[in-house]
Amino acid sequence: MLADLANRLRQSMGILHKQDIQVAARGLGDQWNQSILLGDDCAAIPDGNGYLLLAAEGMLPQLIESDPWFAGWCAVMVNVSDIYSMGGEAIAIVDTLWSESPDSITELLAGMKAASQAYQVPIVGGHTNCRSIYKALSVAILGRAQNLLTSFNAQPHDVLLAAIDLRGQYHPDYSFWNAATNADPPRLRENLAILPYLANSGLCDAAKDISMGGLIGTLLMLMETSNCGAVLNLDQIPIPANVDLERWLTSFPSYGFLMSVRPEKVAAIQNLFHAQDLACAAVGQVQKSPQVILRSQDQSHLFWDLSQQALTGFSQAIN
Repeated sequence: MLADLANRLRQSMGILHKQDIQVAARGLGDQWNQSILLGDDCAAIPDGNGYLLLAAEGMLPQLIESDPWFAGWCAVMVNVSDIYSMGGEAIAIVDTLWSESPDSITELLAGMKAASQAYQVPIVGGHTNCRSIYKALSVAILGRAQNLLTSFNAQPHDVLLAAIDLRGQYHPDYSFWNAATNADPPRLRENLAILPYLANSGLCDAAKDISMGGLIGTLLMLMETSNCGAVLNLDQIPIPANVDLERWLTSFPSYGFLMSVRPEKVAAIQNLFHAQDLACAAVGQVQKSPQVILRSQDQSHLFWDLSQQALTGFSQAIN
């Protein structure tokens, strides 16, 4: 039943974590620099005839403990994805690293270095402390975009396109779909290059990368910042073989983007992703009413009413 699925999704850890952002939204929503919208995948800072893009990510402490190489890789990869999701290209990365001893960060550094080389984004500095009482890692990234793909530009009647690399496998301990670590690095970079092409060609102006909230959480964030709602057709979502839909809706793919696209541009965009053997499917439609509705076969269910309940708290209304 859709109602049962919706209830479980609302209680998923990815959705609950996104609601934690409301604390930052309340604290920063009235900040002075009104030229930089809060709630995008990166801060887009006007600079000359384009934008500097600035983003940061902190890694799960349990992932750092259990799989440090992969945590280091992911710290770079998720930041790179944020830059490209906004139509940009990455320039450089800095890291902030805390550990109990020098020996305990060897694998973390190796994972970061491997991803830096794969994505061709240099690590140029940061902060290191090997005399801490715990391990922690955060990474910040700088990029540049000529034209933006932004979370604030979804419009009623847009088609929702989900582009995902299905050529991967789950991490053994987390709902992370890994289509990156064993892939050919030039292919990883070619796949990402589609996003700035979309922005610079005028094919698309609204997108987000599919993050730790999964496809469902990313859709909520996109609708919240754009002051819209959407109908999500669960039966049309690209999904790997033998993967449970509920898990997939809250999974974090290493390559996954949700775009809000004018109908007449859908086919051209799909062709670009399909040419690189990436799934790209129309999974729903944006609507004016600020409600996110799940649809499957002949059933529909109201998943979230953004006029009654915020997710992150970031929207056009507070920017």
